Amino acid sequence: MVRNIKLTVAYDGTNYNGWQTQTNGIGIQEVIENAAARVMKQKIELTGSGRTDSGVHALGQVANFKADTRIEEQKIKIALNANLPHDISILDSVDVPLEFNSRFDAHDKTYMYQIYNSRVGNPFYRNYSTFVPSILDMGKMEEAFKLVVGTHDFRAFMAAGSQAKTTVRTVYSTRLEKEGNLIRLYVTGSGFLYNMVRIIAGTLIDVGKGLKEISCIENALESKERALLGQTAAPEGLFLLSVNYNKVL
Repeated sequence: MVRNIKLTVAYDGTNYNGWQTQTNGIGIQEVIENAAARVMKQKIELTGSGRTDSGVHALGQVANFKADTRIEEQKIKIALNANLPHDISILDSVDVPLEFNSRFDAHDKTYMYQIYNSRVGNPFYRNYSTFVPSILDMGKMEEAFKLVVGTHDFRAFMAAGSQAKTTVRTVYSTRLEKEGNLIRLYVTGSGFLYNMVRIIAGTLIDVGKGLKEISCIENALESKERALLGQTAAPEGLFLLSVNYNKVL
């Protein structure tokens, strides 16, 4: 009997060319598909909730695949993990309705961007944050961060090369917190454009440094001009934390 299996996946993206299967490198999707094919003894096509770029990490990526298998749902994650490298882990595996699609049924996603803010870098965070030695004005960063909340045309926050049909997105909430030398930016939205979170993070860093005014966010939303915003922050600091669904699964 064909079943639809939903996976919750965590991975360290350091050694991969992003989530999607690539022709010029190894994608996390491909690694999981190969592991699932060995376990299920059949070809597996995995659908992810969305792409993550090279070097980006995930604590709660969601994917699904269909397979004709009798393996118990919770034993699937055990079997997959036994066939996966240590930097990719299946946190959960559950049966869902056949019509469930992890990409198109997603209601919202939450990302975290991590900044290591100190005069001296920490080698243990080099792959999991962006290093900023400058003093950052947290108050200004928080004020600017709140300006992206709401439904807007985020065209200015999109990197070149995107194939998005529309650039209107809704950001439901933002949060900025500091713990020791780590500054974490949290953003939840209906969906995100190519490099959107990294452009937001880079702009906030520039605002914190005093290189950009807080008003650059509003001006960019109105004019849709990418040049008004700050840098695109490095991929290492970005984590996909969770994907939420309206449907009861």
